Amino acid sequence: MIHELQITISPEFAHNEQHMRSLIAQQLSLSEKAFDFTVDKRSIDARKKPVKFVVKVTVYEGEEKPTVSYAISNYANVSTANAVIIVGAGPAGLFAAIKCLEKGLKPIVLERGKNVRDRRRDLAKIHKEHIVNPDSNYCFGEGGAGTYSDGKLYTRSTKRGDVNEVLEILVQHGASSDILVDAHPHIGTNKLPQIIQSIRETIIANGGEVHFNTKVTDFIIEDNHIKGVVANNKELKAAHVVLATGHSARDIFYLLNDKKIAIEFKPFALGVRIEHPQELIDELQYKINPRGEFLPPAAYSLVTQANGRGVYSFCMCPGGIVAPCATEQEEVVTNGWSPSKRNNPYSNSGIVTEVRITDIPQFEKYGALAGLEFQKSVERACWQAAGKTQKVPAQRMIDFIQNKPSASLPETSYQPGLTPVNLNDILPDFIAKALRKGLQDFGNKMRGYLTNDAVLHAPESRTSSPVRIPRDKETLQHVTIKGLYPCGEGAGYAGGIVSAAIDGMKVISSLLNSKVAK
Repeated sequence: MIHELQITISPEFAHNEQHMRSLIAQQLSLSEKAFDFTVDKRSIDARKKPVKFVVKVTVYEGEEKPTVSYAISNYANVSTANAVIIVGAGPAGLFAAIKCLEKGLKPIVLERGKNVRDRRRDLAKIHKEHIVNPDSNYCFGEGGAGTYSDGKLYTRSTKRGDVNEVLEILVQHGASSDILVDAHPHIGTNKLPQIIQSIRETIIANGGEVHFNTKVTDFIIEDNHIKGVVANNKELKAAHVVLATGHSARDIFYLLNDKKIAIEFKPFALGVRIEHPQELIDELQYKINPRGEFLPPAAYSLVTQANGRGVYSFCMCPGGIVAPCATEQEEVVTNGWSPSKRNNPYSNSGIVTEVRITDIPQFEKYGALAGLEFQKSVERACWQAAGKTQKVPAQRMIDFIQNKPSASLPETSYQPGLTPVNLNDILPDFIAKALRKGLQDFGNKMRGYLTNDAVLHAPESRTSSPVRIPRDKETLQHVTIKGLYPCGEGAGYAGGIVSAAIDGMKVISSLLNSKVAK
């Protein structure tokens, strides 16, 4: 007999199999030796004290528990199969390549940046020397922005099969199997590079190709059909090209626009990255201090309407670090990430508000690129305000709301350092106004959140792509260029590691329906 149960358990026993077995036995009035079980879902219930874990289990009474293997799939060698060029080695591109192996196609992945190991040197230069390599940074390189994005795997996708496929591939390549059951799965930036490298090794071992330091600068198009790309001044031919370049590949958007290949403005969000002491967030969320060793650092999710405009938290990183994510020298960009243990003394989150086409001055002048140009103008203004360095303009939260300069700034995880600035003077007025109101609302919703111990770092500007590359809803090809498959965050069809990975796999399944692939 098979039973599905939900058990409530204290944090210190949430990962203790024997204790769970005892609770299951009591609930079903069974001997502890009469059954086996699997954990299907694990989440935290912090609505009232004391905080508990809620664990959903499947119990196998008198039946054999299914065996599960997370060995890497056995793919046929595709070295001589039809080739698919994949531009970009972020989540969308890498998972598109894995799907190619599964479907018997040869993926040729072209990545403008470096592999994960060599990429670290360029990240260090941003932190220590304030030097930005435009092809190797937090956004460009093996794994894309996903490699240094905390490894949060939460997605709003309702297609559980697609989500599970992505998570299982990650487990096959080294992620903990906990991500299959945790309500808000997380890998950690320190562990992601090895997983990304393992995926690359799978692609190459089965006949695919991965090329680093290979920047695509043109598309080869004949009669509205793509025939390949130009990369490093060489032509590479293929009947299918997957465009998975991420939300920061501005040169690709400019190239598409110059070649009269359809693109369009996409609403996005912009604001600041706020940093609190993690101890404070723990106390506000769990209502206990200290948190203790068995509860993870607390997270939060906040949303409100301010002056008819949405304001919300984005990419919240418990026990995290604020990182410099510029992709050009003369700009400042922030983002956040956490190590797997989330043991940094600070929490951080993007706090952003909507940007609409009508918010942008002279938007008619820029057309589809209006959002991109607006994004650039804010990032450059912040760079100038920070003394033309990778230091970040910063202000204490209450000081920002009261529109007064901060006399001093607290400690921060942002390694290049802070520059005290009144952010009301450099952020566009509609953004600053919405953020001031939104932060006050958040302080009412989460008492204690509104504090001058929190510091705002500006700007948080790369929440998503400001451009969409339109594609046919059925074939997923570009609306006018056959064989070109825009996908992932850069094309405007995803928002995070899992959704980008799903989209990358989806376009490969779609292109199999074309006559050329057959």
